[in-house]
Amino acid sequence: MADATSSEKNGLALHWQILIAMIIGTVIGVLVNPGEIEVPSGVTAKIVSNAAGVQLVETAASGDVVHSESFASKEAFADSFPKLAEQWTGDAEQAVEVSDMRARLVYSLGSVSGSWQRSHDGVPAVTTFSAGSVEQLPTFWKSLANDHPPGFAGTVTTVAKALGDLFLRLLKMVTVPLILTSLITGVTGLGSQGNFGRMFSKTLGYYVLTSVLAISTGLVLVNIIKPGVGAVLPGGGKALEAADQGLTEIIYQQILRLIPTNPFAAIAEGEFLSIISFAIMLGLFINFVGGEHGTRMREFFESAFAVMMKMTGWVISLAPIGVAAFMVYATASQGLAIFGTLAWYMLTVFLALLFHSVVTLPIIVKVFGKRSPLAYLKNMSPALLTAFSTASSNATLPLTMNCVEERAGISNKTSSFVLPLGATINMDGTALYEVVAVMFIAQATSYDLTFAQQIIVAFTALIASVGAAGIPHAGLVMMAIVLQAVGLPLEAQGIIIAVDRVLDMCRTSVNVWSDSCGCAVVESSSVNAA
Repeated sequence: MADATSSEKNGLALHWQILIAMIIGTVIGVLVNPGEIEVPSGVTAKIVSNAAGVQLVETAASGDVVHSESFASKEAFADSFPKLAEQWTGDAEQAVEVSDMRARLVYSLGSVSGSWQRSHDGVPAVTTFSAGSVEQLPTFWKSLANDHPPGFAGTVTTVAKALGDLFLRLLKMVTVPLILTSLITGVTGLGSQGNFGRMFSKTLGYYVLTSVLAISTGLVLVNIIKPGVGAVLPGGGKALEAADQGLTEIIYQQILRLIPTNPFAAIAEGEFLSIISFAIMLGLFINFVGGEHGTRMREFFESAFAVMMKMTGWVISLAPIGVAAFMVYATASQGLAIFGTLAWYMLTVFLALLFHSVVTLPIIVKVFGKRSPLAYLKNMSPALLTAFSTASSNATLPLTMNCVEERAGISNKTSSFVLPLGATINMDGTALYEVVAVMFIAQATSYDLTFAQQIIVAFTALIASVGAAGIPHAGLVMMAIVLQAVGLPLEAQGIIIAVDRVLDMCRTSVNVWSDSCGCAVVESSSVNAA
């Protein structure tokens, strides 16, 4: 295999193009960041209690409601605003002082989003909101948006978001047919059933091992740094709802997803686990049939895979534009105030991810993959940088496959099997993140988790990460299951949502890096076995 893609032959290497695009996008994003908006003074708040529960209502001097949030009980209110609940006298209606008010508005094509940051009697609170247009916003926010129209900065942000979404759609367009053709080609290339069994067992063993190591790293660091001790969890950010699933239900649902009732519907809907299992079975039975029919089917999928790789190469050539656009929007839409509140939490997640990616995985690549970790990292850098900017391992899969085969020289037989499976079930970064986040919430709410409960958190995070989709923010949805496992409040996710995009970008890169390292390990073991 060549050490570079064809698009690099007459110009700058792809990883340098993407890196430069990230820097340019970040600088533009910083320059067009809309910053904080001065909120009209006179906002008041009150806690209202009645038979229906508790309601927190914030009202502007004009009488327009700035924010209203209802809780089913006093306990639910205390989960979201623990410090404020301590100051509540229990009266049917109690005034709350509002101070340090800040707001942000970010425009994109067809939508407007923002955040409302303030303090309630000294307790910080953050609320995020979004709407399809300014006209769909509540009266207060509509008025504020009309007073602060998008302008040049909003136009740049809107264009960047649109370009980034177009690039992401192009990546997703080639992902499903690429997975289908590459997996079938890879399985038929393995030949006998025994070769398939060895490949599957090695791949699964690697994924379980690295996930356990990642979770262990997160647990150790979060217990050493203790980012949640003394932290105040701002309330008001609406937590994602948890699915009514326990651990057993998750496992059962994953098994069901392995058997699609309609393979064509699974392909159309992008159900990766179903697509993978169907492709593996189809490849196996092509080998079982053999003869003239087996040869024709094998050659058909080999030809289809070659066409998809060519199409993928064209999409990849657009990566610098897409990455720059993503970085403009990501940088322009993130406020800085919230990062001070969660600095220790973010640092803990980042250090744990860093240790796993620059210590644990490189050692595995060196010892078991028989490769130079630095050289392998350089080969994979375009995929890792794209994963960072898009925060989607599924969308990055075409680029990952291209880097593994064209730049790292790993056989298609290995990459076509290991990578699609990894993008679906191997989520080292997600599992690590969920453990640290849950432990942070436990520490911040003075909920002392025993060693046994921490093991439950670790095991649940491992299983839940398998069920996490390879899309932005998927880890937040699965985190609700981990919180439920040890009885922690789901509402505490609210503040974490504010910084999740930044951490999501980091953990997605780790997910893709782990998948890539798995290719090196499985390839090396297959060569040695041969």
